[in-house]
Amino acid sequence: MPAGASPRRSPGPRASATGTADLPLHGGRVPPWLFQRMARLGRVVGEAIVHVYGRAELLRRLSHPFWFQAFGAVMGMDWHSSGITTSVVGALQRGLAPLEGELGLKVCGGRGRHSRRTPEELVAFGERCGLDGDALARSSRLVAKVDGAAVQDGHALYLHAFVVASDGAWVVVQQGMDPVRRRARRYHWLSEGLRSFVEEPHAAIEGRPGGTIVNLTDRRAAAARAAQLDLVRGGPDRVVAALRGLDRAPHLDMPAHHDVRPGDVVLRRLHGALAAAAERGPRDFAELLLTPGVGARTVLSLALAAEVVHGTPCRFTDPARFSLAHGGKDGHPFPVPVRVYDETIRVLRGAVDRAKLGSDDRLAAIRRLDAEARRLEAVATGPTVEAFLEAERAASPGYGGRTVFGPAGANAPGRRRERSPAAAVDARTARAAGPTQLSLPLPR
Repeated sequence: MPAGASPRRSPGPRASATGTADLPLHGGRVPPWLFQRMARLGRVVGEAIVHVYGRAELLRRLSHPFWFQAFGAVMGMDWHSSGITTSVVGALQRGLAPLEGELGLKVCGGRGRHSRRTPEELVAFGERCGLDGDALARSSRLVAKVDGAAVQDGHALYLHAFVVASDGAWVVVQQGMDPVRRRARRYHWLSEGLRSFVEEPHAAIEGRPGGTIVNLTDRRAAAARAAQLDLVRGGPDRVVAALRGLDRAPHLDMPAHHDVRPGDVVLRRLHGALAAAAERGPRDFAELLLTPGVGARTVLSLALAAEVVHGTPCRFTDPARFSLAHGGKDGHPFPVPVRVYDETIRVLRGAVDRAKLGSDDRLAAIRRLDAEARRLEAVATGPTVEAFLEAERAASPGYGGRTVFGPAGANAPGRRRERSPAAAVDARTARAAGPTQLSLPLPR
């Protein structure tokens, strides 16, 4: 070791199954006007979580599939779709990149060819932070190998994101597709307490069961793993005797329909947020309420964003509710209220910046908004989901509502986008050829 050099720290690699969820497989792209805002919102929410709860808590949140889906919904993505995974990863990658030195966090990888750059990105991050980058890269490859080969569930991996901290902690979010069933499955890993890559390593797996799943990472499959080694050595009978069935983990079933329906939202939670916005708005956000046309509406968006920052896992069983903050790019449940979105970012940005300077008053006000919503949801009353959405659509032009089709009112809300002939050919080709397995070669 060179004189004066410090030894590289090995990344300190628990993972418990937190549930599964079905994700309809969707294509398309996020328009630049929305992606830029998603990156800004993702950045400030990430900063707020790290400031209040610490960096490890942000990694834990990312490893929770229910929270992850709600986070994407509050950003204005399609609340139920597979596209949330790619978009949230991309938004965090762009938003947090300038803060690598400050937060000690790096979002590596991504979709397709970007995923294959993960090992070299991790090695470079390790060099900058004094970590064993080769060990991190090996972890990345092993995670991809386990979900691609050891968990045989019919979903071929196409996205691999590795979020690593400067202390060696990490979370992996990766996704596979089943193009025949038009379903996606998202896998979450958390390094905290991880003892084995081959025995129940996942923090969570999302996806609707599509038949028999061979999960060789299940603890009860330890004998099966050993038997497969024996098979290579000439003992096939022991393999058959060792295979076992699986129990279902808790399951979040994301429906195929695009529109938000009453059954998709826990109404008392929505009423609590509406009541909290009315109660706390004049006290803590009086200046915001003076903003013509959008001030009062922004307080509701802040209440939902505050829940993403402060909420516990049980609060995210209805991710559709979080789409009521900023709508959705396809017009479901309503067009993205751009002016409200910008005000939400502005208020959160100001609160986090003041907190960094030692003044937590505005960040505390946002936390009170979340606490008030929880307190009031047991007694608050309010509109039905249908009435709320009807009012939002009517007010959308005044909020600067926008979708991938254009300004609110220019097209029928929620109209499905027509694919180009080239896109249709690509889709048919993909279905005929089947998925391409993500491959991150294991080190020798």
